[in-house]
Amino acid sequence: MDIQITGLKTFIVAASPNGGNWVFVKVYTNQDGLTGLGEGTVTSKAETIAAAIGEHERFLNGRDPRNIEWLWQAMYRYPRWRGGPVLNSAISAIEMALWDIKGKMLGVPVWQLLGGAARDRIRLYTHGSPHSDAGLAKLVQLVKSGYTAVKMGPFEVTDGVVDPRRDVRRGAAGIKRLREAVGDDVDILIDAHGLFTPVMAVDFARQVADAHPMWIEEPCQPEDLATLAWIAERSPVPLATGERLFTKWGFNDLIQQRAVAYIQPDVSHAGGILETKKIAAMAEVKFLEVALHGASSEILTAANFHVDAGTPNCTIQEHPLGSPWRYEVVRTSCVVEGGYALLPQAPGLGVELDEAECARHPYNPDVRSQFTFADGSVADA
Repeated sequence: MDIQITGLKTFIVAASPNGGNWVFVKVYTNQDGLTGLGEGTVTSKAETIAAAIGEHERFLNGRDPRNIEWLWQAMYRYPRWRGGPVLNSAISAIEMALWDIKGKMLGVPVWQLLGGAARDRIRLYTHGSPHSDAGLAKLVQLVKSGYTAVKMGPFEVTDGVVDPRRDVRRGAAGIKRLREAVGDDVDILIDAHGLFTPVMAVDFARQVADAHPMWIEEPCQPEDLATLAWIAERSPVPLATGERLFTKWGFNDLIQQRAVAYIQPDVSHAGGILETKKIAAMAEVKFLEVALHGASSEILTAANFHVDAGTPNCTIQEHPLGSPWRYEVVRTSCVVEGGYALLPQAPGLGVELDEAECARHPYNPDVRSQFTFADGSVADA
C-alpha cells in the first residue's frame, strides 16, 4: 500500500472549568479516513507545545507513517537540539498518533503490535485528598467502588504559603486517618510534586511510615539524582519518580543506581509508546516496577493501557477522573471495571476525537499554583 502522511492538525482544549488544557494532534494520511491521534499536554505550555508539534509537519509530509522507529530517530536527532519537555512531548504526541494509524491499518489494538499481552487486566489507582472530611469520604467511596489504590498530595497549602513543620505534621495526620478509614489492604500513594525540600521529605516519610504508603512520589525536584539518593537512604517509605524525565537516556542513571523503587515515565513526554517500552525494559533488568504517569485526557490514558497491557513490569496505572467533559471530547472504547482496565480491543489506540466538542472548550490560559514560604521566597509547586 502506498501510504503517506499528508498533514497535521493540533487542538488545544480546556481540560476543566478551573484551568489547564489538553494538547492533541491528528495525523492525516492519503488513505481516505485513516488518521491517528496523539497527545502532548504540558502544564501551562499548551501553545508552545502545539507550535512544536506543528513544526514537524514539513518534515513528516510525504513520509510513510508505518516507519515509526525511523521517524522517531529522525525527529529526535536531525534538529540537533534535543531534550526537554517541549521537544520530547511534541515527538511523543506524533509517535503516539503513528501507532494509532498502524493499528487501524492492521485492524488490531496497539498492544498486539508490541508483543501481545503480558497480563489479563490492568490495575488502576485514582486520586483524592484525605486532608478534609469531604475528601476523606470521597476516597473511601472510591475504594468501595473497586479501586485498590488511591493517590493524594502530602498536604494542602494554606493561603499559598508553605509552612514546613506545620504542613508536614498536618499532612501526615491526614494520611494516617486515611489508613484507618480504608484498612490495611488498600495501597496509599503520596505525590509530593517536588514540593518538599530534602529535609521536609525525610521528615514527612518518617511521620507517615506507620501508615505503610506504597510510595512517596517526586519527594524532590528532578535536577539532581544525588539529592534523590540522599532522601532514599533516609526514607522508610519507598520512593517513585519519573514523570519529568525524558527518553531512555534521561532514565538511565536513575535505573542503574536504583535510586527509587518505582519509575514513572509519561508516554506523552518521555518519547512516546515505543520509547516508554524501552525504558520499561531497562527497568526490568533491575527488577524495578513501572507505574506510568498519566494525568491528562483519554488519549494518553488509552496509550498507557496499551503499554501496560504488553509490558510485564508495568504493575499499576494512574487513572484520572475529574473533568466533566473528558468523555465527550475524547470518545474511548477502553473499559474500566472495579478498579481495573480491561485490555483494549479496538484497532489502534481505540479513541476518537470529537472536534465539535473540542471547539466548545477553547484554550483557557492557565498558570500553576504559585506558592511561597512565610518569608516570601519561592516554594516549588
